[in-house]
Amino acid sequence: MSKPQKSPITSPLSDADKASVGAVLQATLVDLVDLSLVAKQAHWNVVGKNFRSVHLQLDELVTTARTYTDEVAERAAALGISPDGKAKTVAAGSGVPDFPGGWLKEDQVVTAVVTALGELIGRLRDRIDETDKSDLVTQDLLIEITKNLEQAHWMWQAQQA
Repeated sequence: MSKPQKSPITSPLSDADKASVGAVLQATLVDLVDLSLVAKQAHWNVVGKNFRSVHLQLDELVTTARTYTDEVAERAAALGISPDGKAKTVAAGSGVPDFPGGWLKEDQVVTAVVTALGELIGRLRDRIDETDKSDLVTQDLLIEITKNLEQAHWMWQAQQA
């Protein structure tokens, strides 16, 4: 296997800030890839009386996660940071809680999604703080992602009321 080449993209960030922001973006990328995968897994396996609404809501979550996955990866690339969304990288680094497998009643799916979103939102809020001094552009992207995931979190939690 050949050695990775030095980034052909220059960064406006200092080396220290680039390393810090790169770690934040990579961790966010991995979490979002995993969120899209577990939401699609649940989409295929949800059953129960509210199947259709949960099934469709899962597709919305997948779309949100995939959209932001691409934005995060492209932000990293714009800074000269090579994003890594390979399956083994995602499996090793995701902070999304383990998602149950097999057929799941809609209430089980809702509970698992609420838990996953809660964990991811907490991690994103920490990353917002981490980027406060190093890169406000990345921080702005993280704030946007968090805002949208918090809205989704609310909508999923409302089903538990």
